[in-house]
Amino acid sequence: MNIAIVTAATGSRRHHILSVARELGRGHHVTIYSRRDNADGKPKTRVAPGVTLEQIDVGPALELADDDVAPFLNDVGEHLTKRWNQDRPDVIHAHSWTGGLAAVAAAKDLGVPVTQTFHTVDAVHKELELALGRRADAVIAGSGDEESALIRLGVPRGNIAVVPYGVDTERFQRRGAVATRGTRKRLLHVGPLTPERGAHTIVRALPGLGDVELVIAGGPEPDDLDDDRDARRLRALAEQLGVEDRVTLLGQVKRAAVPKLMRSADAVVSVPREAVTGIVALEAMACGVPVIASAVGAHLDSVIDGVTGLLVPPDRPARTARLARELLWDPTLRTALGYAGADRARSRYSWERVGQELVRVYEAACA
Repeated sequence: MNIAIVTAATGSRRHHILSVARELGRGHHVTIYSRRDNADGKPKTRVAPGVTLEQIDVGPALELADDDVAPFLNDVGEHLTKRWNQDRPDVIHAHSWTGGLAAVAAAKDLGVPVTQTFHTVDAVHKELELALGRRADAVIAGSGDEESALIRLGVPRGNIAVVPYGVDTERFQRRGAVATRGTRKRLLHVGPLTPERGAHTIVRALPGLGDVELVIAGGPEPDDLDDDRDARRLRALAEQLGVEDRVTLLGQVKRAAVPKLMRSADAVVSVPREAVTGIVALEAMACGVPVIASAVGAHLDSVIDGVTGLLVPPDRPARTARLARELLWDPTLRTALGYAGADRARSRYSWERVGQELVRVYEAACA
């Protein structure tokens, strides 16, 4: 198939899209169309076998939020129309409402099926997303929770396919290098430092956990931690609770170092208020490390409570502490959850499996 992907994604979402494209590129030709968001990017780059990134030179060469991209979508659509008249794709996969608007405008006279991923249902743009959801040949949700949100929005149930976010099971696996650690039992948080992402909840849980350390990977670069508001708030909270000697902020960690950091932990705690992708829990599961995850979003699909991990409502430090105590002082439970989590990550969430499911959605849309 000749697959066109239209996106304005940045950060972790862009990483997800590139990972999907690399998997699809093993058997298909994939072109990712994205507005140029940096001055150094080439107009066309081969990013992997079978995968080309084409950057469209409209608007400022800066990363922009979706609302700031909106004024340039007509120009993006016109560019895509010209390109697709020269090289007609078999199927289009648009990401976010920005990609959807540009893709629908460019494809309207080509008769090419359009599939749509929103990643999250946005209350501010719900009318626009509903129109795109009804127009698309298929809407791809990342979890059952997102599927339910789309149905509540008004997207026809039969038009929705659930294809989860994947995990690199070659990089994230049980065997491999392990980061240095001391003798304390270790909990690990990976992700931003803002309160809604859960690090504060884990710090609040620490006083009830005895001699347990918490390592927090995420936020700004290590040299910028002292000037970061969220990092300062976390440190102040740890001091207030008397656990500052057991909390270590690493700052932003290189992606290649995350697997060995996860393998050094006795448990990974990922308790955000929302979990669109649930990727941290999936990566920990793939490493065979037991997970305590918030019972929201994608976690409700990936983490089977008591089997592949433990679920807890977000913002519940006392309950998080109780589950952590049960897990940290029960090596048999940790081993069982670790093995079961790794098996589930490999069998259900590998990029190979995700790619196969996406191709089935594309083929159905084409039919």
